[in-house]
Amino acid sequence: MNSSRREELVKELDEESRTMRVRANTDAVLSAHEIALIRASVDVVAPHVAALPEHFYGVLFSRYPSARGLFPPEMDVQHDRLVRALLLIVDLVDDPRNLVRFCADLGRDHRKFGTESAHYAAVGECLLATLAHFAGPAWTEDVATAWARAYAAVAQAMDHAATADAAERPAVWNAEIVHHRSYGPGLAEITVRTDQPYAYRGGQFVSMETPWWPKVWRYFSPAGAPRGDGTITFHVRAVPGGRISTALVHQASVGDVVRLGPALGDMVLDPRSTRGVVCVAGGTGLAPIRALIEQAALDGVQRRIDLFVGARTAAEFHGLDDLRRLSRQHRWLDIRAAVSDDVAPVGGGRMPGGSQLLRVLAESGPWQDCDAYLSGPGPMMIAAGRVLGRGGVPLERFHHDPFVQLDIPSPRAVVGPGAGPR
Repeated sequence: MNSSRREELVKELDEESRTMRVRANTDAVLSAHEIALIRASVDVVAPHVAALPEHFYGVLFSRYPSARGLFPPEMDVQHDRLVRALLLIVDLVDDPRNLVRFCADLGRDHRKFGTESAHYAAVGECLLATLAHFAGPAWTEDVATAWARAYAAVAQAMDHAATADAAERPAVWNAEIVHHRSYGPGLAEITVRTDQPYAYRGGQFVSMETPWWPKVWRYFSPAGAPRGDGTITFHVRAVPGGRISTALVHQASVGDVVRLGPALGDMVLDPRSTRGVVCVAGGTGLAPIRALIEQAALDGVQRRIDLFVGARTAAEFHGLDDLRRLSRQHRWLDIRAAVSDDVAPVGGGRMPGGSQLLRVLAESGPWQDCDAYLSGPGPMMIAAGRVLGRGGVPLERFHHDPFVQLDIPSPRAVVGPGAGPR
């Protein structure tokens, strides 16, 4: 076993040990009755969910004015993230392992905001006060106690992960843009070089802050596996209403400096698995899938990988040529691509338009012995997830873009900290 793999295993064992310790605390704190109380209270508050974030932050900034400086001037996306995180925590409250994993990622990620241990108590106080406000008479002493215990477990997992992370790496990395290239309307390839070593695995995603919108962070996936020169490339599409993506595509230039948070996400290949892999990618969702496949090549993985790629036009297949070259070097990689507006060459032939991609995906199975990785536009990923589910992919083997919730029966996968216009 090489030294790098040994170090990875040691970190995995350390993380597993921390997870089990917090899990034991969570199991000891929350009873089935308390979990039921928490979920019932969410049903009571649900009609007021749109007003909940504004009330919470109003209480927080009123009681703790110094906390306002941790947040951006415009709070719209922050409101959405609060609700998403709260709902996911409630969903995972009876699943300690995934709850701890999600909260640990959340704690590590929150270091970039300047979050400190003392902040958790203030947030918990104001969150419970907000829930009590909207729950009204349903907020009993038993409900309050259950929520207090649940929040204590969440805060403990976040704080422990953040403290351990601080001993190993910085909270943020400065990254200079060293390459900026336009690829058609609203799409750019941006390459940065960090000021310190930056570790990630192909398939993960990265939060980014730009100088044009301080304290506003958006998530992007590296378009390749880690490189020896320390550069990282992103494919960014200017999203309507997306301030960060628009600035990166139309305003950024070589020499500008952005900031990166830690790499997050579990959409990575398990190096211990020998199962086949089926990947479905669309648009800029090809970036993390490309990174995942490049990572497999770097790691010497010999698993069969079937990649299905869809796009509106052949011009949107940016990065696919690199994967085709890789497929010629590695027989374990097979690529099939389809477009909705015309046809695209694949290998020695041509494939029908993108409307046929799902049919070809279904006919190319069975997939019951495979792991599935999906990344791209929501409707496409949802449809592909259903096809693969019917094709026999077990629920626990789905890995997908954290910004898309698959509308299929699925395991409670640990997802990203929240999306919104990028």
